[in-house]
Order: sequence, then structure tokens, then C-alpha cells
Amino acid sequence: MRGFRLTARARLTLLYTGMFTLCGAILVAVSYLLVASLPEAVTDSSTIVMENPSEFLAICRHAINTDNPELRFKCDKAFQEGMVAGAHGQREATLAHLLQYSVITLAAATALAALAGWFIAGRVLRPVHQITAAARSASQHNLSARVALTGPRDELRDLADTFDDMLARLEAAFQSQKRFIANASHELRTPLTVMRTAVDVVLAKPAATPDELLAMGREVRTAVEQADRLIDALLTLARNEHGLHTREHTDLATVAEDAVDAAAVGDRGVHLDLRPAPLSGDPVLLERLAANLIDNAVRYNVSGGDVWVTTGMRGGRATLTVANTGPPIDPAAVDGLFQPFHRLENRTTRDGFGLGLAIVASIAAVHHGTVTARPRAAGGLALTVSIPATETPRRASPTFRQNPRA
Repeated sequence: MRGFRLTARARLTLLYTGMFTLCGAILVAVSYLLVASLPEAVTDSSTIVMENPSEFLAICRHAINTDNPELRFKCDKAFQEGMVAGAHGQREATLAHLLQYSVITLAAATALAALAGWFIAGRVLRPVHQITAAARSASQHNLSARVALTGPRDELRDLADTFDDMLARLEAAFQSQKRFIANASHELRTPLTVMRTAVDVVLAKPAATPDELLAMGREVRTAVEQADRLIDALLTLARNEHGLHTREHTDLATVAEDAVDAAAVGDRGVHLDLRPAPLSGDPVLLERLAANLIDNAVRYNVSGGDVWVTTGMRGGRATLTVANTGPPIDPAAVDGLFQPFHRLENRTTRDGFGLGLAIVASIAAVHHGTVTARPRAAGGLALTVSIPATETPRRASPTFRQNPRA
């Protein structure tokens, strides 16, 4: 019939039953052959159904009623042939009964094995049905379904737990995506609102003065630059989702030094300890990583504070650490700093989008690296990026420098 298909339970039952039948048939065949190969034992007590064979021989001789040796020999020969024929008949009957009873027993045992296989297959596949039900109930808008399988820790339990973990990750990813879209829309709406307001104010006046037009232009330009920075940050995050496309040999020490030279540190004191940290990666993204770390350390600092920038090798990995002074930070809130648009309560200034550290984490991940944050006891934060190195660093003189405060 077209479209007919056996379920996994039916296939497992057929497999169990077929294997049981095959093993049983082999056992019956071996038993039959072993019994059939036994020699025919012609004995008075076991191979012929006769209570007294000697009495049978005496009767035979009396019936002949002669002392002729030839006739006596024929009587003895007939007696022996009767003994052999009886033994052979008994052997054939025994083998026939053995085969008959074995086949009947095998058929009954096969039927019981089929029922047991159907029941066991259903029990074994029950977690699979639960996983299927959870997968069907899961959707983009509802990923809260879980298998929550109980029982012994076996392969199916591991599969169910893995499926639950996957659903949890998907749920977290979709929630993060929703928050990201909502926050991005909000952040983009802010500069658009500023531009619209500035234009509407000027257009509402009957005759705007040149100074008012210039002021409107400056406001629009500032809002455009803000939107451009936000879009550039969003595009960087989106591009990093597709992996690394450019790889060149570079050094985190050089990248960090260039980022410090390009940064507007203001009255912050910058302390450099740059040792060789060679790796293979995208120089543009690595420069963006270092620039974001340094900008974050300068932006969220105290007036007249300090920034420490350190590079080097640790366990075969190139590392870049940027630490700063600042207010104390709750360790429980550190992990959230790498989420897009996430800011601490004391980091709610409107001159940032909350994307700097998210971009740092994305760039580190695309280079198969990690980024960790550790609150400093004296206040501030220490951020460390660790990326696998691809070559042994050459011996070079480390760079030590302290920038005087402006």
C-alpha cells in the first residue's frame, strides 16, 4: 500500500522477534542434529520394546521344533533383525517427537517474544515520543516546552537533557534577539527624533534666521553622526556572526599602542606594559577591539583616574588587559556588561550605546578567544581578552610608557 510505513516500534519488534526466532531455530537444529548423530544402541533393555527377549527366542526355536542348525541360525538372524528394526523405529519416533515438540515450543516462545518486544520497544521509545512532542510544541514564539525526562541516566536521558539544553539556548537567543531589536529600534529612534524636532522647530517659524538654520544643521549633523556610529556598531556585530574572513599576522602590543595613541584620554593617566603578543586575525577588528576597551576604560572612569594597558603571552595565548579606576562594581553584574545595550546603573550616560563591550566579546569570539571582566578591589574594572596565538613570539623589548595627565 502506497504511503504505508512501519513505525520504529514495529521495526524494533520485528527485529527482536526475528533475532529470537533465528536463535531458537538454530538451537532446535543443533539439538536435532546432536540427537540424530547418536549411534543406535541395540540392547535388551533400551532399544526394543520387549519384556523378555530370551523368552521370544525360546518360543521361536520351539515353533521351528527342530534341531537343524541352519533353521536355528535363521531364527537367531530374524531375532537380531527384529531387534535392529525396533531400535531404528524407536529412534525415528523419538526424533519426530523431538522436532514436533521443539517447533511447537519455538512457535509459542516466538509469539511471547513478539508481545514482549512490542511492550519493551514502547517503553524504550517513550522518551523519543516525549522529545517529539516537545519539538512539535516548540516554536519561535514559545520555546518554554521541555522534555524533563526522569529515570535512569542512559543514552535517551542524555538525549532528552541535551534537547532541553538546546531549547533553553534557543529561548535565550530569541529573547536576546528580541531585546536587541527593541533596543536598537529605540536607540535609532533617538537621533531621528532629535533631527525631526530640530527641523520642525525651524520650519514652524515664519522666517528662520541664518543662525537658527546653522544651529539646526549642527543638531542634525550631531544626530546623524550618532546614528552612523550606532549603525556601524550594529553592522560589526552582524558581520561577526558569519565568522572571520581576513587573517593576517599581527601583534596585540602594536594594536594596543595604536589604539592608545588615537584615544582621547583627557585627564586620565595611561600606563602601558606592552610585551609581544603575536596572533593571526583581522587587524581592523582587533584595532576595534582594543579601541573599544580603551574607550570604555576612559569613558567610565573618574576625573584624573588611571588606565592600565597590558599585553603579553599566557599559556600559548595572546592577552590584552585593560584596567581602570572608577566606582566599585558589583561582581554579579559583570557578566551582563557583554550583552548589547546593557549598562550598569552608574553607566547610564547618553554618550554611549552600550555596544562597546558587546562588540569586544563578538570580536574575541570570532577569533576563538574569550573576554573576562573582573571588578577591581579599589574600584573600576579589569577586562582581559585572550586569543590563541599562532606562532612563538620573537624576543623583543617590551614597551613601558606612562602618559602624563593633561
